[in-house]
Amino acid sequence: MSSWQRVMTKSRQTLLKIISGVRVNSIKGFLSLALVGVSLSVAIASCSGGNGNNTAGNSTASPVSATNNKQDVEVTLVSFAVTKAAHDAIIPKFVEKWKQEHNQNVTFRQSYGGSGSQTRAVIDGLEADVVHLALGLDTQKIEKAGLIEPGWEKEVPNNAIVSKTVAALITRSGNPKNIKTWADLGKGDIKVITADPKTSGIARWNFLALWNSAIKTGGGEEKALDFVTKVYSNVPVLTKDAREATDAFAKQGQGDALINYENEVILAQQKGQKIDYVVPDVNISIDNPIAVVDKNVDKHGTREVAQAFVEYLFTPQAQQEFAKVGFRPLDEAVAQNKELKALADKYTKVNNLGNVQDYGGWAEVQKKFFADGAVFDQIQSSIKR
Repeated sequence: MSSWQRVMTKSRQTLLKIISGVRVNSIKGFLSLALVGVSLSVAIASCSGGNGNNTAGNSTASPVSATNNKQDVEVTLVSFAVTKAAHDAIIPKFVEKWKQEHNQNVTFRQSYGGSGSQTRAVIDGLEADVVHLALGLDTQKIEKAGLIEPGWEKEVPNNAIVSKTVAALITRSGNPKNIKTWADLGKGDIKVITADPKTSGIARWNFLALWNSAIKTGGGEEKALDFVTKVYSNVPVLTKDAREATDAFAKQGQGDALINYENEVILAQQKGQKIDYVVPDVNISIDNPIAVVDKNVDKHGTREVAQAFVEYLFTPQAQQEFAKVGFRPLDEAVAQNKELKALADKYTKVNNLGNVQDYGGWAEVQKKFFADGAVFDQIQSSIKR
């Protein structure tokens, strides 16, 4: 966002602040503001329906500037499902910190679900102030819809990547098929469970992890295409999303291996589940970005608090909470925290780690692999089922 736009935004927030002060001097004005607040809450609640687990704060926020210490403020966070445990721990800490520093109460309306469906919901009208999604491609779609200003990646540290993990291969108890590497998934007697990369964010990461494994072990594009085709030939059914893939493997007993996030495995183990899994030594860094939704925060008057929350997620205090539920820390200092040392020992060392930038970034990856008629469609059309 340009400096001129920032000036205009602050001016607008100041004007709203003055107007709100004038309106509340009359009963009619007070009722008008209350009706606006109720309408906003109803609109968000209706848009959130069907997009995963939704929770709301105890108070209704009016669309006024977050700089008004006398007025409570509500922030809407839209995120992909596996971040819920981390945000549930982080948000109370941020709320307390903001109250101490600004004498203002902040509540969060939260929506969790598949990254792709959450992206579509925001584009279709779910008025998120902050989006935390599974892959940069989803955030870029919201940008293209005109809701996020270009350059959002540079607004915060680490190119806006606030959480990360790697891919894991979950096997049957005791790993009877002796699955240890990506290459094992291409064997004729192995059945692999994964979602459809045309509809699932995690499935795009799974595809890229497979392709990356062939490239990083010395294969060229032709070898990678041949290997990935063999793996998808071993997929009995492509589920719509990651949750359906997990259900097919765990509840329906399909497949010998399930490709999933490492952090999901660690979190499940913390809850007492016994899971056999392998983290391949050649892997892909699964990077999850965070962004302020410019159009919505300017509409709601929540830019200051939304931006502060996003920046807070990069602090050691917040990163420790991400690490506690299985995400890999962004910096070594957090990883060496005494409280997290036992958890850090659970992370399998990955010696050959690729990332999406190795393949030109998400725009290029989408065009090459997942667009209509691209590599994935070509693979599917070549498979005889």
